[in-house]
Amino acid sequence: MNQTVEALRIAVVGAGPAGFYTVQHLLRQDRPVEVDLYDRLHTPFGLVRHGVAPDHLKIKSVIAVYHKLALDPRMRFFGNVDFGTDVTLDDLKEYYHQIVLCTGAQTDRRLGIPGEDLAGSHPATEFVAWYNGHPDYSGLKFDLDTERAVVVGVGNVAVDVARILCRTREELLRTDIADYALDAIAGCRIREVVMLGRRGPAQAAFTNPEVKELGELEGADALTLPDEMRLDPLSARVVEEAADKKLDRKLELLNGLAGGAGGGKPKRLTLRFLASPVEILGDESGAVRGVRIERNELLEGDRGKLKSRGTGEFETLDAGLVFRSVGYRGVPLPGVPFNDDWGTIPNETGRILDDGGAALRGLYVSGWIKRGPSGVIGTNKPDAKETVSAMLEDASSGTLLQPVASGGDAIVNLLRERSVAFIDYAAWQRLDALELDGGKAAGRPRVKFTRREEFERALAD
Repeated sequence: MNQTVEALRIAVVGAGPAGFYTVQHLLRQDRPVEVDLYDRLHTPFGLVRHGVAPDHLKIKSVIAVYHKLALDPRMRFFGNVDFGTDVTLDDLKEYYHQIVLCTGAQTDRRLGIPGEDLAGSHPATEFVAWYNGHPDYSGLKFDLDTERAVVVGVGNVAVDVARILCRTREELLRTDIADYALDAIAGCRIREVVMLGRRGPAQAAFTNPEVKELGELEGADALTLPDEMRLDPLSARVVEEAADKKLDRKLELLNGLAGGAGGGKPKRLTLRFLASPVEILGDESGAVRGVRIERNELLEGDRGKLKSRGTGEFETLDAGLVFRSVGYRGVPLPGVPFNDDWGTIPNETGRILDDGGAALRGLYVSGWIKRGPSGVIGTNKPDAKETVSAMLEDASSGTLLQPVASGGDAIVNLLRERSVAFIDYAAWQRLDALELDGGKAAGRPRVKFTRREEFERALAD
């Protein structure tokens, strides 16, 4: 039997790109909706604020789209509300017809090699969050007093880490990097950053603009090794059959960096291919002193993809710092099914599934926690559309939760009863204006608040 509702009340948990694109598709529908967007931080925008590299300000311009959505009267923002602590899944079921989880992939995949937990070996995501001023990571310490750092991986996060480590103070001053990170990186002793890719240059995940950007660093020469740039027969065949102009251009750019002595800049960025870390070596104090790497060869893999295999040829790189960037994975949420093998919430077209594979009434998922860590920011848009389509189908058939609380003030009253110091979008706009004013005074795009007490103090003034 169809259920008639005046307006669908929907909770979206996670105010990053997946959450905002979910809101966007919901607000485009003819059916009346009221959407509450929750985030555990004071700040909206998720990885656009805390994951996108600070020197990629153009990518962050997508915030203008999210800002327009946040001003729609059918949507409310609840910042500084922690799902699972301040409000639970059972709580939200009492107030909403549908709930969408958009919490992303918050942790790194491990390498699974000896020495991974030595002092000086870090997940790249922690470093990215630190230099972007994420409140959960702003108190971390990274010992940059070493001449060489190794970044494991050649994806976009690995490239970001390597590039930021090579930036000059003048370059960093043109970004919104956290102040403490600017001082630490600009004053560090690092003179070489080595990136390690387990497969060849034809399989590297970074994009052509990213390669070009590495070659244009003001204070670092980017280099590749000629031996590692030579395509093996399998890669050469793949490149020929692909007839992909972007791939051809990528190889052209990388070959342009091969074998050069550099231009005498103070730092060097070396891109290595067909090389895998097999052990992170430690000194007597338990700190990183080097990385043992194995040269790889490529073999035919599943679905036509090439996979790497060690050749038994090893070398050791002296290094005092390692950043591991070999993929993200999601973390379980209280009361929600989770596939630990995939690091995602099990679902079908966005409908969350129980352990038996049946769809759970009124519960949905979107973004990386739905599909895994793939794609770019814009990939979340069609992903969210798929989820919202499933939600609207269920709404039409009456397959909804049965909230007992009515009216938009009910959830506000609950949060206040629990003394949750939530903020609305107008409060975020005040914080945003203060950051922009601080940036203007310093001749920078913005100066970020990086600790929870800073946000709270600024709102109290």
